[in-house]
Amino acid sequence: MRFVHIADMHFDAPFTSLNLKEGLGDKRRLEQRNAFKRVIEYIKENKIEYLLISGDLYEHEYVKKSTIDYIAKLFNEIPETKIFISPGNHDPYIKNSYYNNYDFGDNVYIFRNSNIERYEDENVNIYGMAFNEFYMNESPLENIVLPYSNKPSVLLSHCDLNGSKDKEGFSYNPILESKLNSVGFDYCAIGHVHKNNINNQNRIYYPGSTISLGFDELGNHGMIVGEVTKDKFNMAFIELDERNFEELIITVDELFSKEELIEKILNYSYNEMTMYKIILVGNRNFEINTRDILRAVSQTNILKVKDKTKLNYNLEELSKQNNLKGIFVKEVLNMYNQGLCTEEEYQKAIEIGLEAM
Repeated sequence: MRFVHIADMHFDAPFTSLNLKEGLGDKRRLEQRNAFKRVIEYIKENKIEYLLISGDLYEHEYVKKSTIDYIAKLFNEIPETKIFISPGNHDPYIKNSYYNNYDFGDNVYIFRNSNIERYEDENVNIYGMAFNEFYMNESPLENIVLPYSNKPSVLLSHCDLNGSKDKEGFSYNPILESKLNSVGFDYCAIGHVHKNNINNQNRIYYPGSTISLGFDELGNHGMIVGEVTKDKFNMAFIELDERNFEELIITVDELFSKEELIEKILNYSYNEMTMYKIILVGNRNFEINTRDILRAVSQTNILKVKDKTKLNYNLEELSKQNNLKGIFVKEVLNMYNQGLCTEEEYQKAIEIGLEAM
């Protein structure tokens, strides 16, 4: 079987961080559509037999019917391709979901429940499941046993390899990679993690999110294409995202004013198709207000400024001085040591106080 494997498209995601700059969220949603269209065009041009979608195709909370219509229209452009969808935690198969209330076409098969189903095809056995809620604390994959078949067996699932509970105490179909590998699938098409693992050797693959959703998803994004039989397996990764997210490190040790910092930021050469997060590091010699810096920078593709600098003062030495500065530093240090303020509050108080003096 020849296939394309995608996951975590997250159609109609709000792109909260991009909306800090006017119009960028809307632009990114258009780029989502264009990336998905390139998936369909690749399938057409290469006569791909199967499209595997491992969950989170859309955002249940935000998706518009017009977006669902767009998805279905593209599905209808590849009627000879069999499309399989394993709903995830952001697009679960629930009562009011589009999966349950919309006709995506005769070539689309959607797994409907959290128990493992098997779809028997002339070329392959495809196993899959669905999230029926926005979480899945226990995985049905823990107990799966494959019967013998002379056809390849493929798993389609939205799951969390080696996962644990989140801060609210929920899990998302957690399964040990070693356990899943021991089952003996010829290919595991999985989703949920937004970074691809294309160098994996166990035939268990995340393609990652089809396009990057933000600065916590650096690196390349796209789709996996491959072929699997009982005797052979090969795959390749094709990039689809035309826009990059990049963290730019700027050292402030030798800067002595906000104006110098802004000039240094603007002196860099920026790629218009890259979104930047500026990370400030080093020992600062002046107060830094990241909101002021971001407002002053005219680059529309600089979205965030993160301050990771430290005060350029020897506080222990200053606290020993028999003058106003020494008394002030000693008092603030005492408050910090007694737990009366956070480290960030303590550093900011020292910085503002010493600058005023």
